[in-house]
Amino acid sequence: MTPVEADPWPQALCAGDFPAGTPLNVFFTWNESRWRQDRRYTIARDLWSLYRRFNADDTGLAVCVFHIAIRPVIRWRFLSQILLSRSALTAAIGMGRTGCDTAVVASARRLIQSLLASIGAVDVEKHAVVFKAFEEYTELIDLDALAARRPRLVAHPPPPATRKILVIKLSALGDFVKALGPAAAIRQRHAADEITLLTSEAFCSLAQQSGFFDHILVDTRPGLFEVARWATLRRILREGRFDRVYDLQTSDRSSLYSWLFVPGCSPEWSGIAWHCSHPHANLARHPQHTIDKQAEQLLMAGIHPTPLPFCCSSTRPLPAGLKQRAFFILIPGSSPRHRAKRWPASRYGELALQLFQSIGILPVIIGGSGEEALAVEIRAACPVAVDLVGRTELTSLVDLSEAAAFTIGNDTGATHIAAIGGQPVFVLFSDASDPRRCAPRGPQVHVLSSPCLEDLTVDEVFIQVTGCWEQLRLPSQGPTIISACA
Repeated sequence: MTPVEADPWPQALCAGDFPAGTPLNVFFTWNESRWRQDRRYTIARDLWSLYRRFNADDTGLAVCVFHIAIRPVIRWRFLSQILLSRSALTAAIGMGRTGCDTAVVASARRLIQSLLASIGAVDVEKHAVVFKAFEEYTELIDLDALAARRPRLVAHPPPPATRKILVIKLSALGDFVKALGPAAAIRQRHAADEITLLTSEAFCSLAQQSGFFDHILVDTRPGLFEVARWATLRRILREGRFDRVYDLQTSDRSSLYSWLFVPGCSPEWSGIAWHCSHPHANLARHPQHTIDKQAEQLLMAGIHPTPLPFCCSSTRPLPAGLKQRAFFILIPGSSPRHRAKRWPASRYGELALQLFQSIGILPVIIGGSGEEALAVEIRAACPVAVDLVGRTELTSLVDLSEAAAFTIGNDTGATHIAAIGGQPVFVLFSDASDPRRCAPRGPQVHVLSSPCLEDLTVDEVFIQVTGCWEQLRLPSQGPTIISACA
């Protein structure tokens, strides 16, 4: 190839070319802070530079398409210097005049046009289309070869008819429930594929009821020096022959699991693991709400939109005494390690009695094993309350939440399940956790926030619940945060 002299990048594409906070803005910001950039970032910068350099002659789009679909126009690049191929440029301009219609050319053109449309755009959908276009294109062309210092056009092996997908979600109940929306999005994206979930044993029944997974694996969480258990987990993961992993846990532990596939052919990886193929490239990911974080992670892997969490109900009957009866749910417990998240049980009892006397529906107390004393204290103030503490499985709680008029509860996993039931939920937050990062998400969620739950009075909660009673049937666009105390 006859080279063209090396020139600096003409107005290199950067984070500032996208509105602050948009997916491509944070994606470019993340890459600009790293020594090793994402391959899509490199290719996008190449395309923008070629487009700007040759668009004055109305050949910018043709040169870009030729570069990523026919033959690389960039022969070599290093920092701000590029070396172009004169023969490739001549051929690219000729193709622009005569046209060329192949699957790779069509995919390349969609990718370039979506990138151009996203520059300066606030609409998240326009940014999502860019990542989707990269996903479509990478099924045809090897992005790593195209993003190399000496770009090469290498055909990507065709994907199998049915790919094997692994989703990782461990951790606490509330976090697992929040991941059901992303799981639904993954299921829709991989409708024809085989999806396996790696999770904790406690969540298997809820995962099975969701219908989003074909297989469920239990993570035994081996300790650091439990070599035999690590070997077993490694064998199970490698035997799965997964094509892609969606790490929705994005913790040090789950990221470590990516090394269990080494040596050998590692699957594509969406998460924060070192050198993963589809990183959640956002330097400010930690302050994000869990659902927003996972939705953005999936968007950068070509999956958009992500719905709110939901779970299919079962056909099991409601507990005796609740069928054909109007009732509301109280969730007075929380993790024993986080007592500051608990509103006093005595106040739940007073509230239950006031609501029963005011609107005439039955209080039902929900909780896990070990929280029986809370129910006893509530029933001391409100004897009509039904005690189901320790007698409801997670899957049963989904059914109860759908049938309940509304739910009032602390910041705990069961309240997250209630939120996905679709009925109104009032969740009480103290300064022990930030509702902006971890509040339940659902069609009708109302957050009552107080620095200390001891300062939150029964009257304040009662007024909020009864005051919203007529409006509760109307869906909201997200959590309503109400500061009950200064």
